Amino acid sequence: MDHSHHTSSSSSMTMAMVFTNTHNTPLFSSQWTPSSIASYAGTCIFLIILAIIDRGLVAFKSHLEQRWLNNHLKRRYVVVAGRPSEAVRIESHPDAKTATLVTSQGVEESVRVVYHDTYETPPWRFSIDLPRAAVFVVIVGVSYLLMLAVMTMNVGYFLSVLGGAFLGELFVGRFVHWNESHGH
Repeated sequence: MDHSHHTSSSSSMTMAMVFTNTHNTPLFSSQWTPSSIASYAGTCIFLIILAIIDRGLVAFKSHLEQRWLNNHLKRRYVVVAGRPSEAVRIESHPDAKTATLVTSQGVEESVRVVYHDTYETPPWRFSIDLPRAAVFVVIVGVSYLLMLAVMTMNVGYFLSVLGGAFLGELFVGRFVHWNESHGH
């Protein structure tokens, strides 16, 4: 069996996977091809800023998640028309603290407000889950743009993305909670 035809056709289909240092590597489209050293440097600076923005978005989402969780854990109970008052329902709760509750029927003075100390999955809320999804999509989009820049196999682009990720983590890494960090 002749394998020479098979190997020659498969080798013409493979892409060279080596880093290059050419200054005219297109980024994202053929329209964005640096034509001088200055435009190449500008493209590298753009990638640094984009990587910093990526880490900033992850920190921003982490901040939002923490705020949403705190609001969920501190949610106050409210009286619904036709149901017994919250004061009656939660009075016996061991973690309840005395406070004032404003209801649709006025102010109840002897009310206990329960704060959850343990995490439970919060209910789906349009006001929280829509912004969460939107911020996540922006993070994924920026991350994929950075990935595409690295996939050009241009050393300058690769080092710019790494440098921007380093600077972004240096500036805002402390605001990202361990379960929110997205490695790239």
